[in-house]
Amino acid sequence: MKLIRFGATGSEKPGVQLENGKRIDVSAFGSDFNEEFFGNDGIEKLEGWLKENQDNCPVVGESTRLGSPLVRPSKLVCVGLNYAQHAAEAGMEVPKEPVLFFKSTTAIVGPNDDVIMPKGSTKSDWEVELAIVIGKKASYVDEADAFDHIAGYVLHNDVSERAFQIERSGQWCKGKGCDTFAPVGPYIATKDEIPNPNNLNLWLKLNGEIMQNSSTSDFIFNVQYVVSHISQFMTLLPGDIISTGTPFGVGLGLTPPMYLKEGDVMELGIDGLGISTQNVKAYI
Repeated sequence: MKLIRFGATGSEKPGVQLENGKRIDVSAFGSDFNEEFFGNDGIEKLEGWLKENQDNCPVVGESTRLGSPLVRPSKLVCVGLNYAQHAAEAGMEVPKEPVLFFKSTTAIVGPNDDVIMPKGSTKSDWEVELAIVIGKKASYVDEADAFDHIAGYVLHNDVSERAFQIERSGQWCKGKGCDTFAPVGPYIATKDEIPNPNNLNLWLKLNGEIMQNSSTSDFIFNVQYVVSHISQFMTLLPGDIISTGTPFGVGLGLTPPMYLKEGDVMELGIDGLGISTQNVKAYI
């Protein structure tokens, strides 16, 4: 099943994208896609509800805005340097264990919303990433049990302001949590739709030119390891997002480096998780 949220910013409603691409409004189910939904077997309950009520659900127009496919989670945890070639282009050693940082949940926007470069930005960059949505509370989880705690997967652009991230005391969160810096979606694909998240093609185009084109098979730390590892240090709640890192091809790694500017268009996608597009605008 593919979970969407649609409508004006701040007034999104829950929906489902069907196999034929049609989108339907499931507001009558009575629950938004939040911590309570994911933590109380909401996916299974919604599947059962749809068997009897799908034909009565209103159709969502193709031009209707898509929001983030889940309500703001308690946290968005990110893994840095999780592809060997990306670590090399960043001039950093391959880590011995996952490098973790947070993005602010206020950075989360819809998949096709504008990305606004923050005030004073000079080095904003792109990063296509596979993100995990937690489905069951996870604390000290064994790697063998990690998939039991996953609800599904979602496309994420981990937009980053490199000057803030690297040059200002090396505090990554400064360059990662800016408003609009976490476009998520178009939908959450439940885990039954993605048989092997550790072997998915992912790509990003800038103004129509391929910049990133790789596979999650190049992970240093795979999905189950990442979930288990993070759960040793913090409790993951239903609906939390883990973003698993980006492959090579970011602007920082080019010679010379190249960064986003007003008017640029980013388009990105992952097998089974759809495509998103963001226009880049300057802060006003």
